[in-house]
Amino acid sequence: MTEAHKLVRTNDPITSHIASQSIEASRMEKIVLEVINSFGEVGCISDDVLDKLPQYRYSSVTARYKGLQEKLLIYKDGTQAKGISGRPQQVMWGWNYYPRSISL
Repeated sequence: MTEAHKLVRTNDPITSHIASQSIEASRMEKIVLEVINSFGEVGCISDDVLDKLPQYRYSSVTARYKGLQEKLLIYKDGTQAKGISGRPQQVMWGWNYYPRSISL
């Protein structure tokens, strides 16, 4: 599970710090990871994930990417694809679905 202190910035108001203690981060990380994995070797961008999770807020979904990447559950290699806005977004893969060879 992502530690609560990683969910807020040091200059955020106290209410944000209190809320970070009550968030079910591991549950949300699991949901986001399942969506990313559903794209398999094709990978996905944030717009794809958000499209599959319309019931969740943007910030609730996108905040999970960093924790998933730190835990080596998703992989980003710098590849980008155009998002809905026309701006580039990083492509993400579930670790088991990355289509290229990885050396650690």
